[in-house]
Amino acid sequence: MGFGVLEPSHPDNVPGTSIIHDSPTHNISLTRTVKYNKTGTIVLVPQPSDDPNDPLNWPLWKRDLILVILSILSVIASTLSPLLAANTVSLSLLFKVEFTKMALATGYHLLGVGIAGFLFVASARVWGKRHLYILGTVLIIVSSAWGGSTGKSYKSLLWARIIQGVGLAPFEALVNASVGDLYFVHERGKRMALSNLALFGGAFFTPILVGKITHTIGWQWSFYFIAIFCGAMLPLIILFVPETAFHRDDCLNTDITGEGSGQHGSNREHDTEGDFSSNVHVQKDESPNSSIPTSFEKQPGIVSSHPHPTKTPPPRVSFTRSLLPFNGRKTNENFFKLVLRPLPLFFHPAIAWACLIQGTLIGWTVMIGVVLAAIFLGPPLWFSEVETGYMYTGPFIGAVLGFLLAGVVSDSSAKVMIRWNNGVYEPEFRIVLVLAQLVFGCAGLYGFGITANNVKKFGWFWPDFFFALEVMGMVLGAVASALYIVDAHRDIAVEAFTCLLIFKNVFSFGLTFGAYDWLVAAGILKVFYIIGSVQVAICLLSIPMYLLGKKNRAFFARHDVLRMTKLW
Repeated sequence: MGFGVLEPSHPDNVPGTSIIHDSPTHNISLTRTVKYNKTGTIVLVPQPSDDPNDPLNWPLWKRDLILVILSILSVIASTLSPLLAANTVSLSLLFKVEFTKMALATGYHLLGVGIAGFLFVASARVWGKRHLYILGTVLIIVSSAWGGSTGKSYKSLLWARIIQGVGLAPFEALVNASVGDLYFVHERGKRMALSNLALFGGAFFTPILVGKITHTIGWQWSFYFIAIFCGAMLPLIILFVPETAFHRDDCLNTDITGEGSGQHGSNREHDTEGDFSSNVHVQKDESPNSSIPTSFEKQPGIVSSHPHPTKTPPPRVSFTRSLLPFNGRKTNENFFKLVLRPLPLFFHPAIAWACLIQGTLIGWTVMIGVVLAAIFLGPPLWFSEVETGYMYTGPFIGAVLGFLLAGVVSDSSAKVMIRWNNGVYEPEFRIVLVLAQLVFGCAGLYGFGITANNVKKFGWFWPDFFFALEVMGMVLGAVASALYIVDAHRDIAVEAFTCLLIFKNVFSFGLTFGAYDWLVAAGILKVFYIIGSVQVAICLLSIPMYLLGKKNRAFFARHDVLRMTKLW
């Protein structure tokens, strides 16, 4: 039992459990080539294949370049959701519609993200992710140019917002899964924090600019600038973001299936993944360096006790061929089955936990954004659009601080716990990050309710400060849940992220319908006491998830919900 993580009754070959560091307690001889990092101290999980086209074999600078491009595009794409936050009141007057109806321009946008996620994730399973990143970028360019030229037609603006949501969907659904494609377990923490900062941090920087843009050159230019910046990024994603989906041998899938475990079988397309078997252990008297045969001494990343002949690896794909939006089908599975596949996973405890940990705080954040203008544009502060936009400075700082804390804590805490656990990694080690979400996120909700309820007494600073804490907690929870899904259930990571995408956007859509009326009827203080308490209860669900997570992984490895529903 590793630090409270309870062992299942059948502890062998539990997906997600991996040996990261050699330990004397791992007393089973190696039976295949084992690859280490350059220092020879960390077993690479997943194990890369010998194919030069395997993303795990690409140089780190190339993988990081891909992530940086995707992250920049994610920043731009994520600005779409709060694009109207600072000027919702002004636009409701301009378009002559009720405040709630204008807020629904954001709500239907979020619904577009959720619905598109169904189709796009299935498409990613069949044809990979590259074509969806290109399509999403093109749709954002077109819909943003459309949105800025709608004049005073609310219906036209609404449809432009919905198409913007469709364009955003590939980035919300697939970028975190691409981190799983590109990096080993010990490399993911900081990169996952970066991708989540890109997806969420940009959303809070947008209103700071939108208020000023609207006041200076008109609200239309907030749409036009997005079209321009995405247009500038389109050549980069075409030229420098190749397909990251790659199918590896089942024997390399350490954190997906243990040796002898038949979860999903060899016909499964592991497009987020590829790891080497989780029960590969190091003999008691072996160390990484002492095991290296003479012929491998100049290759510090490789250790082998029983070298065996392998197939000749295929040639490297040419740069010209890598520019194609498709490079063949990744699976022969039925597309419509793939569309429906995420639905039963809502009943998977780990997926349901991740949806709640990530999705509810995102929903509360959207709710704060919807009502922020209504609170501060009126008495007693009488903020302008510009000043209301500046209120997002605090949340942006909170998102950055959350990213920095998540990047430091997620990897360092996991490394310490791995060392204390005799070199064995359990994905539940990622859940400890929720402690920070509990402290910062819930304090932010309670504090925002108290201070926003009496802005005459507390002014603008304290609501903004607590909004920053809430966003900080949101980022920490998003990183914790994303890392846990990728590390514990990477074979269904794409479907799991689809569930997260659907839950958070449908939940946020529901809040845009009733949030303003709820606040008017019940009062700010009571509403935020309620949602703060709900969030505390949700965070406390992490205790049973941590304790029983390995049992849950073992159970669903033996009882595959997707096979039982005939969706696999």
